[in-house]
Amino acid sequence: MATITVLSQKGGTGKTTTVRTLADVFRRIGLRVLAVDLDPQGNLSDYLDVDPDATPTIGEVLTGRALVAEAIHDGVIPANLGLAEAELVLAGKIGRELTLKRALDQIADGYELILIDCPPALGLLTVNALVASDFALLSAEAQYFALQGVEQALEVIGLARDSLNPGLRLLGVLLNIADMRTRHSRDAFDSLREHYGEQLLDQTIRSSIAYAESAERAVSILDYRPDLAADYVNVADELLRRLDMPDARSRLSALVQT
Repeated sequence: MATITVLSQKGGTGKTTTVRTLADVFRRIGLRVLAVDLDPQGNLSDYLDVDPDATPTIGEVLTGRALVAEAIHDGVIPANLGLAEAELVLAGKIGRELTLKRALDQIADGYELILIDCPPALGLLTVNALVASDFALLSAEAQYFALQGVEQALEVIGLARDSLNPGLRLLGVLLNIADMRTRHSRDAFDSLREHYGEQLLDQTIRSSIAYAESAERAVSILDYRPDLAADYVNVADELLRRLDMPDARSRLSALVQT
């Protein structure tokens, strides 16, 4: 079992779409996947078609008002704006950085992968996610300040590793919302490659309005635009290789062939 936090230094980097789509890909090859929405905006919960009135949510889990098993709705632990209030309550607790880890430890045996979608900020909720995780996957937008954003996120990962989770590892850096036909995107990729080498995933994610369209229609991008979804299938393959999951990779190959 591996728990992966997907994070970014700011919003608009395609982070939530990444969690949504990777969860879909991994489930289609038979992996038991839990998606955790740790963003008060609740976009992942919406994308995964969780009832907006579903209770309890991750907010109740973090504040001790519900058990984590009670908050799982069709493979998703949802979030809503109440999570912002829960974060304030959490800030006053002793051992607050360990709260999510303690909760997920109770149900980890039931899953092969846990994907955590963080808020677009490097605060207490993100720290909780990193402390609860085995790996961090950074989502960076293909723009001029991509390197700066990755460096800031890596600082938070380093703090979490040094103080509370020494086993935390960087799974990779994903260049998102990219148009590799433009010099701008290519320069962003080359800059990240120069600084982070093989930590940067080879596959980039193309920018497209189709992701928003598929979300509005509640249709997976794998079905709505298989040509675009190929980017995420390739990312999934890279991640499974880094996670040393050869059986899952072989099933992924079969998915591509069909």
